[in-house]
Amino acid sequence: MSKVLKHHGVIAIKSKYDEPLNDAKSAEIYGETIELRGTWIVWGNSGNGKTRYCLGLARQLAMLKKVAYWSLEEKLKTSFVRAVRGSNMQDVATNIRFPQWKNEAEFRNALKSSKTPRIIFIDSYQYLGLTKREYISLKEEFPNHLFVFVSHAEGKHPEGRAAKFVRYDADMKIRVEGYKAFIVSRHGGSPDAEYVIWPEGAAKYWGVGQDFKWMDKAKKWLTEQVVDGNIEEEEAEHLCSLMDMTKEIA
Repeated sequence: MSKVLKHHGVIAIKSKYDEPLNDAKSAEIYGETIELRGTWIVWGNSGNGKTRYCLGLARQLAMLKKVAYWSLEEKLKTSFVRAVRGSNMQDVATNIRFPQWKNEAEFRNALKSSKTPRIIFIDSYQYLGLTKREYISLKEEFPNHLFVFVSHAEGKHPEGRAAKFVRYDADMKIRVEGYKAFIVSRHGGSPDAEYVIWPEGAAKYWGVGQDFKWMDKAKKWLTEQVVDGNIEEEEAEHLCSLMDMTKEIA
């Protein structure tokens, strides 16, 4: 007969996989304590900072435990090697590995070894090609591992039905767009948490610090329209006020 827990029994449970985040910014984004098992997923389109973010996240987790980053898609191409060089991992070099598993069978076999880190980045989900059933099987066979899947995107969602299912199932859902990571965490953290991956790139993508010279031209045009009697002065003043507010917010 299956065991039934009472309320006090549930709230007394403490997981040996829980890790506190002492850094205030990280705690605000991901939650004060994260559980290093289960599933996380990171998705986004190419050229938006996804690999840079994932390597930075791997570095942060490597400060807590050993991490394996399986670059199944890029392998050891120049672009990936360059990204690793730029991720400043020297201080966690002894805690991070870049395995070159050839396929899913070799990957699963490696997971059975105690020498394999229990935090695994898989880049990418599409190259591994797990079905929904195979994904569930992987989780059930290795319940004490943390799998961080990196996924292609289809619009603002992970690409493919299986990857979309992983997003619903994951404890950490991270969408990358325009050099920002938007995080939804079951471990807590701010409900609208975001992390800027590359400030300059994010500013250019999201329009922060843009040139507002067009507003001066628009105000001049509105003044001319008032003089010519095409629009009321009050209407022109209202439009100019809206433009000023937009500039202040940006």
